[in-house]
Amino acid sequence: MRLDKYLTAACDMTRKQARAAIRAGDVTVDDARVTAPGWHVATDSRIALSGQALASPAGRYFMLHKPEGYICATRDGHRPTVLDLLDEPNRERLQIVGRLDRDTTGLLLLTDDGQWNHQVTSPRRDCGKVYLLETATPIDPGAIEVFERGIVLQPENCRTRPARLVILAPQRAQLTISEGRYHQVKRMMAAVGSEVIRLHRSAIGAIRLDDGLAPGRYRPLTATEIESVG
Repeated sequence: MRLDKYLTAACDMTRKQARAAIRAGDVTVDDARVTAPGWHVATDSRIALSGQALASPAGRYFMLHKPEGYICATRDGHRPTVLDLLDEPNRERLQIVGRLDRDTTGLLLLTDDGQWNHQVTSPRRDCGKVYLLETATPIDPGAIEVFERGIVLQPENCRTRPARLVILAPQRAQLTISEGRYHQVKRMMAAVGSEVIRLHRSAIGAIRLDDGLAPGRYRPLTATEIESVG
């Protein structure tokens, strides 16, 4: 990790403030003064600011029950964002793990651990995302086999990975996908003649939306939930 990034996480400083402190000679790494903000900090390095030892910054991991009407962005001049729902310091540094459309509800993960984010979202990890959906008209049972083979979506002209569709009622289903393409669930359902009118994400991998978490509320992930990814 870069030294300036380490300071911003460990001291609640802005990147500009961290760089200024480093260049001013206020920071030591393993008892040696370092003035380069880009200096690489090893995991076992001892960092001190103005002689005060700093604790190693811990990553932050949250589960949010996203309500309808919020967009997955760090800022927007006109519409509320999911970060507006968080009462956390430096919330703008949190990354949104697998975005949801404005009208889609359910499980949203947020973290400042970029590697963990990649592990969740990379298609190579095969981390299944589970959605509950409702359609305007009855779902064709033949869609189950179509989804198992994958669907060629336009304009990418690329086949999706196999997906698992479980029809719960004529106009309700559960869909599990391992990708996160633009509007993927809605586009896949449209390809088999079904318009999605309600969409809710209930799980990502082994992490399930907490039943006790009301829309708009959030909580830290447990150690077990964090370690389930990887």
